[in-house]
Amino acid sequence: MSGRLIAAAGRLPLTRPAATQAARQYHHLPSGGLLRADAAVRATRQRMWRGGNAFHNAVVVRNASFVRFLPKLAAKLIRIPAMMGGITVAGLAWVQYQATQAGNYAWDVFSTGKDTVVSTATSMFDGVKGIADQTMKGWENTKEQAELPEWMQKILRLQEEVGTGKNGGEGGPGGEEPPKQSRTGAAVTAGASAAAYGYEQSPEDDTRSDDEIAKDDQMMVLTKKMIEIRNILSKVGQASTLNLPSIVVIGSQSSGKSSVLESIVGHEFLPKGTNMVTRRPIELTLINTPGSNAEYGEFPDLGLGKISDFSSIQRTLTELNLAVSDAECVSDDPIRLSISSPHVPDLSLIDLPGYIQVVGQNQPLELKQKISELCDKYIQPPNVILAISAADVDLANSTALRASRRVDPRGERTIGVVTKMDLVDPIRGMSILNDKQYPLRLGYVGVVSRVPTTTGLFKKGNANLTSAITKNENAYFSAHPLEFGPNSDVSVGTTTLRKKLMHVLEQTMSASLQSTSDAIQQELEEATYEFKVQYNDRPLSAESYLAESLDAFKHSFKQFATEFGRPQMHELLKNELDQRVLDLLAARYWNKPIYDLSVPVVEPDNLADLPKADPDSPYWHRRLDASTSSLTKLGVGRLATTVVASAIQSHVDKLVNQSTFVNHPFAQEAITGAASSILNDRFYSTSDQVENCIKPFKFEIDMEDREWAHGREHVQGVLKKELEACEGALRGLETNVGGRRKLKEVMSFVDKARKGDVIVEGESSTGAGGFSAALLTKGREAVFLRDRAEIIKMRMYAVKSKQCANMKNKYHCPEVFLDAVASKLASTAVLFLNVELLSEFYYNFPRELDQRLGRHLSEEDIEKFAKEDPKIRKHLEVIRRKELLELVLEKMQSLRQLEGREREDRNAPKKKAGDKQKGWGIF
Repeated sequence: MSGRLIAAAGRLPLTRPAATQAARQYHHLPSGGLLRADAAVRATRQRMWRGGNAFHNAVVVRNASFVRFLPKLAAKLIRIPAMMGGITVAGLAWVQYQATQAGNYAWDVFSTGKDTVVSTATSMFDGVKGIADQTMKGWENTKEQAELPEWMQKILRLQEEVGTGKNGGEGGPGGEEPPKQSRTGAAVTAGASAAAYGYEQSPEDDTRSDDEIAKDDQMMVLTKKMIEIRNILSKVGQASTLNLPSIVVIGSQSSGKSSVLESIVGHEFLPKGTNMVTRRPIELTLINTPGSNAEYGEFPDLGLGKISDFSSIQRTLTELNLAVSDAECVSDDPIRLSISSPHVPDLSLIDLPGYIQVVGQNQPLELKQKISELCDKYIQPPNVILAISAADVDLANSTALRASRRVDPRGERTIGVVTKMDLVDPIRGMSILNDKQYPLRLGYVGVVSRVPTTTGLFKKGNANLTSAITKNENAYFSAHPLEFGPNSDVSVGTTTLRKKLMHVLEQTMSASLQSTSDAIQQELEEATYEFKVQYNDRPLSAESYLAESLDAFKHSFKQFATEFGRPQMHELLKNELDQRVLDLLAARYWNKPIYDLSVPVVEPDNLADLPKADPDSPYWHRRLDASTSSLTKLGVGRLATTVVASAIQSHVDKLVNQSTFVNHPFAQEAITGAASSILNDRFYSTSDQVENCIKPFKFEIDMEDREWAHGREHVQGVLKKELEACEGALRGLETNVGGRRKLKEVMSFVDKARKGDVIVEGESSTGAGGFSAALLTKGREAVFLRDRAEIIKMRMYAVKSKQCANMKNKYHCPEVFLDAVASKLASTAVLFLNVELLSEFYYNFPRELDQRLGRHLSEEDIEKFAKEDPKIRKHLEVIRRKELLELVLEKMQSLRQLEGREREDRNAPKKKAGDKQKGWGIF
């Protein structure tokens, strides 16, 4: 019996879930009408009795309820204070409410998903069947000719010429696509304007005919090309005649200006804050991308790439705006932002700081005037003005309308947007939109751009901002059909605003094409004349300029490589070693500086007695051996490598200063860095090799007569230069002291004091002998230089004597022997310097230049390099300006052809109903 009852119960219709679903559908209807609710109930019952609802056998799940527990809890809470009991009961009630909300949400999601799957499958089957029937009928009419509808052919022509198809475009992967496939792609893209207007969120609202869809899609193509031309013109120059119009958004603070822009974009991206956050103009370019689902923003001037997170875009905009100091508050330096999305229309918008009525405490007194002047700068013709006003504020007090009337008194290029329509009475809202006191030719549009807040544990709804706003607007405006319905003659809704903005921008840009084209033609003629007169029509690019400069520098470096070799390195190293030889002679043979006026200690072996000294004297042997050891062990390897590397580096710097790179700090740094890198890499290995090769000379030095003779001849010139240096320094002291006579008096006093003829008990800070301390210092230095010159003269005579002609007398002629040793060291070191350092540098330096100034440079670096030279920068700017103007004229010519074709199609007579259709069609 129980089994039969269960089976019978399974066949009974479940009326309670159906009633519940109908009730829920009633609550979710936008209009809230009883007729639609009754229709939904009847449709639900029919599906359930016919067996269309596969869920009718499911067990009904009752929502969780805590009501039955409340009496027991109340009895137990008698002993607890009343306040605590009340809090507990309220908490349980809240949990019950949230659980009920969750159950309702889960049921709605399931029901919606089930209905969507069933309806989609039915629609697909019916659609396929209908297409097959239409195709067979068309094939029966004709099998030789295929003709698409006129609106479809129009879209195909636009796709081919503009290149906006998904696989089309010149040189693209779909360039050789068969005609049938191309038409299929065009059909897919034909309804792209629906997404831009916001119809994709509610497809049932898109009641446009096929002709209207074709016109809207064609208008989107035209607007996209115009915005592209506008972006190119913004790079050409600052002339206002070379700019196509944009839509400038103005309004007072808290008027809903940011909400309107965000409802158009579909995301919250504008800076928010309690203080004045928008301090710079935001030039916003919206780019419709129907073939992609990606949504991202780009800052062209910042080079941050594509930013998909709109909260990051909001933070970036906030930081850029707050970079303007509080003392300045506003700046006319614009922030350029482009947003690409399949859900946005092609628009060019400019968001400006909102008007204020009262200046804040920390704000400058002239802030109100600054904002007004900044807005007046952008709302000049031919820009379209989007004047934002709140519905709860009288239009007579609208700052945006007052500003627009100053520059547009007839209201011919101003669109009025009334926000917060839900805050006023519907009749009052309708009267605002039909206002005759402040008439606008483009009219008013009422919107409810705020997003409805969702409360509860679970939030429902799509994350898209436009979808939520559109649903909220539809719910409000459809609830008042008399005031905001189709027959009320008012424009309401964000979708309507989007479409109006696109149409107005396209018409305004079209009206400006002729004047802009004439201005571009004039600018092009001036640029062409300047290019011909100043630069003789010589083509130039940043890449070619860099290549020519690099080739010229390499040529000069190659010439330097042929002139700088082993002889030049030997001369450099020998000059350095000659100075070291002179230092050794001065320290071990010549006189010492005079530090005081005391009598010097007499040395047993005087240099004047050296020519007559005993050849086997150990004193002079030790002097020469110590000097030779100091010379060979002073670190010739590191000294020689340093000298040659410094010479190479200085020659490279000289070549840079003589080349075109002298005006390019970036290239100078790259060339200097390349030379330093190679020299540093080879420095330690080269110095070690040189040090190893001269190691035998540290223990024993074999010298030939030829080397001795050469050293004897060379050292005479070295001593002569040293003598000239001493005499030049002595003449310089005469000038500093005030004359030769005064210097001789001081020198005579110093000589007497050192001989003991004058007793000086101590040279005080005030001087001695009637001479100041500074004068006595000059006198001691002059005596030292005079004695040094006499010693050098004496040694020059000794070197020229017959005694120094023989190598056996090397201890009597230390100058000759040390010079010959320095020559041997220099000759040996140069052999390894040439192999280890110079040859490697000549081989690697040109290749390193190619690495740093050639293939690995980006286009931005090459452009930056070329513009460092003012002359080249001006040359490139003239060429770029000329090329951009030619490109704009070409694009405007194609745009005019499209507009002319559209005008011909619009004026062409329509086919009569009785005309026989040619070809066949699937529609």
